[in-house]
Amino acid sequence: MIKIEQILELVRKYINQQDSNKTWIPGKDWLAYSGPVFSSSEYEEAIRTLLGGWIIYGEKSREFELKFSQNMGKKYGILTNSGSSANLLMVSVLTSIDKRLKKYHLPKGSKFITPVVCFPTTLNPIIQNGYEPVFVDVTIPDLNLDLDQVEQLLKKDPDIKGIIFAHVLGNPPNMDRLMSLVEKYNLTFLEDTCDALGSTYDGKKLGSFGLMSTCSFFPAHHMTLGEGGFISTSENQLRRALASFRDWGRACYCNTEKPGNVTCGTACGNRFQDWFPELPDVIYDHRYVFDEIGYNLKPLDLQASIGLQQLEKLEMFHEDRKRNFNKLNEIFKPYEEYFHLPITTEKADPSWFAYLLTIKDDAPFTRHSFQTYMEEHKIQTRAYFTGNALYHPAYRHLAKNYKNLKEAFPNAYRATINTLFLGTFSGLTNEKMAYIKETVDSFFKSGEIK
Repeated sequence: MIKIEQILELVRKYINQQDSNKTWIPGKDWLAYSGPVFSSSEYEEAIRTLLGGWIIYGEKSREFELKFSQNMGKKYGILTNSGSSANLLMVSVLTSIDKRLKKYHLPKGSKFITPVVCFPTTLNPIIQNGYEPVFVDVTIPDLNLDLDQVEQLLKKDPDIKGIIFAHVLGNPPNMDRLMSLVEKYNLTFLEDTCDALGSTYDGKKLGSFGLMSTCSFFPAHHMTLGEGGFISTSENQLRRALASFRDWGRACYCNTEKPGNVTCGTACGNRFQDWFPELPDVIYDHRYVFDEIGYNLKPLDLQASIGLQQLEKLEMFHEDRKRNFNKLNEIFKPYEEYFHLPITTEKADPSWFAYLLTIKDDAPFTRHSFQTYMEEHKIQTRAYFTGNALYHPAYRHLAKNYKNLKEAFPNAYRATINTLFLGTFSGLTNEKMAYIKETVDSFFKSGEIK
């Protein structure tokens, strides 16, 4: 009889063999800006979970939820199938009709301040839930939202009820000032920490400032579950509502607190009751009573089993990202006459998602020429997400109030045409960092500089 440990031993040998045979040839093989950093343990646990026969959200997912919340500085959290789903649920829960959540409820049409330079899934949930985005420009070089504009808007418009933004590549804005505005104007602050896991401000974890905060486990991020996302909060009632929105809107929540095989029998002993006031004599199955208009955004237990292994390496990932950020700073420091180099916000200690560069307006080369040179040498680069989102077809209807986007959001314009980033993840070895330096130096010696 084949035992599971025999299978896992073969997996371990296979992965170790594959890792030992990996090669990388500068200029021939791509130098990725990010990606998963796995050892055999992630594969072993994923296969162990798969062979265990329980596929969907279960005990591994709940274990991950309980362990990961502390990384966000919150008491509770729920695991989702992606970071984008996490943002969608975080905003959706503010529409809850549950009377117990009345103090968090925001009516449709409420306005949310958000930076015009973003990743779409920070902006999209505002629109998808019937709220109205109110855009602000960003500041150079950090690309965080302009707090001067935020304050001006809050003074003028009492209909602004919330604020949502992502800390840019791990580096926050001035959180003292931001939180003072949140308190003064009684705002609902939703914190997108998808690019900022492990970063702190004044010793406090990013993700712990907002009413709720999100994290992403996409392969490019600080740690990965293949895909996955997380929402944290310190309000248990919010956690239950978030789980309901994630799980079709289902009223039954016991399976998210003590997960297991709830397809047979009853998990809590209170499953069959008269749940409908209009039908007092009808006994109904609580697992098919729906409190909210929800989604199905559950993770797989397989994802959580990978995540539990990644958690063991998280501190190493943070240190690697900080080290590689500093190395990139050394590489680009000689050329700061051409670039706005990243500057760490005072009081912040970022775990850098990436290394942000904005080419100065008077530089003798373009972003396109620099990116093309790097990519031709097999070094991956990325533009900073949307740039100004209002240039994109999906959001043009939101630009109607602005005669000239360049004049309305000058720094967002610069970000759109001049900003890019390079990676900082653990997979960037000393050999790869040396190749980046060699390539950057050769660009400035080439005919690209006029």
